[in-house]
Amino acid sequence: MVDYEACSKRMVEILGLKNEPVAIKLIKKGEPLPEGVPEPEKNLRHCQSIMKARKGECILMPHNKHACPVGASALGLVPTPEKVASGQFHFALGMFASEEAAKHTMEVRPSLEPGSLEATLVCPLSKVKFEPDVIVVVGTPEQLYWLMPAASTYDKGGRITMQTASFQASCVDSTVLPYTTGVPNLSMGCYGCRRSTDIAPEEMMLGFKADQLPHIVEVLEKLQEKAIPSCRQGQAK
Repeated sequence: MVDYEACSKRMVEILGLKNEPVAIKLIKKGEPLPEGVPEPEKNLRHCQSIMKARKGECILMPHNKHACPVGASALGLVPTPEKVASGQFHFALGMFASEEAAKHTMEVRPSLEPGSLEATLVCPLSKVKFEPDVIVVVGTPEQLYWLMPAASTYDKGGRITMQTASFQASCVDSTVLPYTTGVPNLSMGCYGCRRSTDIAPEEMMLGFKADQLPHIVEVLEKLQEKAIPSCRQGQAK
């Protein structure tokens, strides 16, 4: 069993995170919902649940507790609303030159099969009592930078290709993509999460498959021996 509390503590210490990493479990259709985990009194967006979890809350979000149909549909919890699929919704926000451009964005977004999930469960990493699917870390570019070698290039070298868009930073970029591809993914944030949560202007997020956690912490420990302090000392000059 992974010591999630110890992993969380070391990630916070080494990276200098303001808040804990967040563990996400994607509860598939037909799976029983965990007992004893509170549901939100008011419906929340997936991004809002992550921002609450990084500050200490464990939250169970059945499909009918997701406030954002855009995120919920990407997570396979509900069908995609027609206004979203057609581009009408996002075009009305002023983020695209046409409904066609917004529609194309929805057509190419990675998403889970509609109806495949029953709920999402988010929790600060130190409080995990379940086997998570994805870990999301919110931090500054410099803090998240160290997760890239830890998750990939330290062992294999090479380069990392990231995917992102102007929408769906937490649901698609940080949850769906790492879950479906197994590749860590970085997002600069998006219109929805920046409008609806307390994520700071200088913060970003990165998601990775939870089974990579022990190795990522192991590599962070090695980076902390030389690379991280050396780089940060240089920045301080």
